[in-house]
Parts: sequence; structure tokens; C-alpha cells
Amino acid sequence: MQADPRGVLTGVHFIDGDHACCEGALAAGARFAAGYPITPSTEVVERFAARIPTVGGTFIQMEDELAASIAILGAVWGGAKAFTVTSGPGFSLMMEHIGFAAMTETPCVFVNVQRGGPSTGLPTLPAQADMMQARWGSHGDYEIIALSPNSPQECFDLTIKAFNLAEQYRTPVMFMMDECVGHMTEKVVIPRPEDIEIYPRRLTRKPPSEYKPYEPAEDLVPEMAHAGNGYRFHVTGLTHDERGYPAMNAATQDRLVRRLKEKIRAAEDRLTFVDEDGVEDAQVIVVSYGITSRVAERAIEMARQKGVKTGRCRLIGIWPFPEKRIRALAQRARAFVVPEINLGQIAREVERAAGGHARTISVTHAGGGVHRPEDIFEAIMEAAR
Repeated sequence: MQADPRGVLTGVHFIDGDHACCEGALAAGARFAAGYPITPSTEVVERFAARIPTVGGTFIQMEDELAASIAILGAVWGGAKAFTVTSGPGFSLMMEHIGFAAMTETPCVFVNVQRGGPSTGLPTLPAQADMMQARWGSHGDYEIIALSPNSPQECFDLTIKAFNLAEQYRTPVMFMMDECVGHMTEKVVIPRPEDIEIYPRRLTRKPPSEYKPYEPAEDLVPEMAHAGNGYRFHVTGLTHDERGYPAMNAATQDRLVRRLKEKIRAAEDRLTFVDEDGVEDAQVIVVSYGITSRVAERAIEMARQKGVKTGRCRLIGIWPFPEKRIRALAQRARAFVVPEINLGQIAREVERAAGGHARTISVTHAGGGVHRPEDIFEAIMEAAR
């Protein structure tokens, strides 16, 4: 195990996705995490708890997921980069504080290593059935960003991206892993810290007398200040004006909530992250993400061997949904095949974005395992007919 003098690992490692996610958080500058043990996510913060003394920081095991999710928000306003990790029922418990983070524009990362549900479900087995919950789980109108890795290497790389996006847009970012990716072990290359791009916190340079914590910049994202740095500001989940003061009227609500949505919507093109292959002249395009995208590779290969022009569109960024890209692909392809370890959550988004220009065939799986490549292959052949 190689480490630079600051305790950050470098070089080539053979680790699982959970551990790679931890290393990505450390490399991104996270120095605070709070969590509560829950399979299959616990290994992320187990490693963080062991590693954080080497770089300087804090891990707190809280009494439950509600406490963990609010603790990280306090840590952010105190100046730290912070995240929490959970799965299944724990993610449900965190929803109130995800909404609070969206409303208060608190940059943070929520890692969800998905397992089968509802309720306690399948604690040790995979699913991808929290995708809609990640987008719509808390109440009210808001936008978030969600990423989905399909390898331990991406668990490292995309965790850094998640923290960067959280800071850039002052929003909670959902890091939607699944049990298979979290527990698979592969080679992970960790660059030197000076070779990793880190987006700094958007700290205000205004004097305290002029600072307003929710006064948007040109890109609709406000600048931050930290508690204890001489700035006086109010942070509340209530509808608030640019000073952060509660303002119980429809005009302020409209202005605030529309900005919370628009700061993400306006950046849709910059927040579209897809991995494509063979889509230019494809008859059928397989849209997938996470572990399912790796299973789908074999099905795509089988279809191509049968002479069916089959493309791949792997979703790396799930939310905001890459609507424009799917719409453009729908002008070329005959059909989309969407395998996922749920009963068709993202398939609905694909169908909506396609707008009737291409069929959408959902290949569902209720969880507890992964698809057989043959099932995806059969759907591709059906779509090609």
C-alpha cells in the first residue's frame, strides 16, 4: 500500500468498490463522515474510520441514519467536506435531510449501495430499485445530481466527481452504487493528489456586512461562508429570502424553488455523462447502468454476432436524466432495450424522452441477483424484429 506524506494512497491497488469509494472521498478532500452500519455499505465507512486518522479528520458512528444525515450537513457549514453512506431502509430515513440539504444548498454526498427491497428486503443481495427514490424521495420540488459507477475504478473516480459537482452546484449528490459493484474486487489506479482535479468550495470574498448566503451568482449558485469565520447568516429549511431569513409568502417560494431547479436544469448539457459505443447506425440501443451495464456487454456482443446492429448507451449520470441525448438517439434507432435490477424505473424515463420515435423494451429483474445475458439478448432480438 503506497501513500504520500499526507496519507493519501497512490498507485495500483486491488480493492473492492466500497473501499475504492472511500479512497475517492479521501482524495476529494472529505474529512468528515457520519454513518450507521447497514449492509452492503458498511465497508465504505469502516475503511474511512481506519484511514481518517492518517490524513486528519473525523468519523462518527451515529445512533441511526437520521442522525448521520443531519450530522454531515452541520459539518459542511462548519467548513468540512462531508458524506454519509447507507443502503435500503437507511436511505429512506435520510430523505428528510436530503430535502433539507437541497433547500439550504448544502454541498454533500450521499452514498447508497443498493440492495433488494422494499423494507428490510435482501440485505446482502443486489438491486437498483432506489433510482426514483434518489430523485423524488424527499417532498417538494427540487433537483439533485446522481451518478452510477459500474466498477471499483469508477467508484474511486466518480466519488471525486460527486464531491466536485456538489461543491460546484451547492447541492446534495447521490452516489448510486449497487451491491455487486460495491463488493467486486478489481484493479484500481489512484493518481497522485496533484494530478486529481478538485473543485474548491465557493467561498465568498465579500465583507461580512455585504454577504447574503442565498444571493445567486450568474450561474444561479450562491457563494458560501463558514460558521465561525466572522459571517452572520441564517440557515433554515423554511422558505427563505437571499439573506436566509424565513419569508412565508408565495412570491419568495416561487423565486427560490424555481432557482433551485433551474441551477441544475440550466447545466443539463454539462451534467450529461454517458458512455456510448456503436450508436451511430444502431438498430437497437441498450441503455443500462451500474452492474447491469456489465452484464449487458455480453448480450450486445451476442446480438452483434447475429448481425443486429446494437449500440450501447451506459448512463453514468442518472439525474438530471440525459433527456436530450436519449431524444437524439431515438431519431436514429428502432428501439431501446433497458435492463435494470428493478421493475422498470429508468425505462420509464427512456420511454418518455424517446417521445414515441423509438420503442422502449424494459427488461426487469426484482433483485437478489443480476440478469442472465440471454434475457437481454432475447429482448434485443425482439426489438430488432
